[in-house]
Amino acid sequence: MTVRVIVADDQEIVRTGLTMILNAQPDIDVVAEAADGRRAVELARRLRPDVCLFDIRMPGVDGIQATRALAGPAVEDPLAVVVITTFDLDDYVYAALRAGARGFLLKDAGADLLSQAVHAAADGDALIAPSVTARLLRTFAHAGPASSPRRPVEALTDREEQVLLAVARGRTNSEIAGDLHISLSTVKTHITSLMAKLGARNRVEIAIWAYETGRVRN
Repeated sequence: MTVRVIVADDQEIVRTGLTMILNAQPDIDVVAEAADGRRAVELARRLRPDVCLFDIRMPGVDGIQATRALAGPAVEDPLAVVVITTFDLDDYVYAALRAGARGFLLKDAGADLLSQAVHAAADGDALIAPSVTARLLRTFAHAGPASSPRRPVEALTDREEQVLLAVARGRTNSEIAGDLHISLSTVKTHITSLMAKLGARNRVEIAIWAYETGRVRN
């Protein structure tokens, strides 16, 4: 099954490079490119790609606004958005995750990680680069959230707490299964339960909640 992608970046050389990397994958097809967020949103709504890969900083409508328009809380049928940036400790990235992005990468992440992120987003998952996301979320969690973190609708089980911490530290489902000696399907069940209890739309929001509630401290 081919993953259909839209790439948006205001720098033509970057946009072209990302497109070439993705199109080199046998199961990824870049169906459109955009130089700004407004055009990206128009194309995404018309073409309904499997994944949108957006730069954070674009003229006019930036990556955050574009993400919110396509994947925000008010969107009935959200698209999968992955944001990409030059800066690993950028408040715009955090805002994009809040706006509904499933994950983010640095522009120097490399072809393998870029492909992994696109596939993860297409599968309804999210690639959280541990070395980047952990630092980012920790920075903003220590600064304090804009409002008190929401309380879970039901208390988390001990196993859910373990899975929560693993997700917040950027562990993949397969890594979590190996670490906790449980099956991959059991990991997915726990993550689904966490999303329901926390009101989270994806594992990125699960990670944010873990940092905001002080569960991850190192």
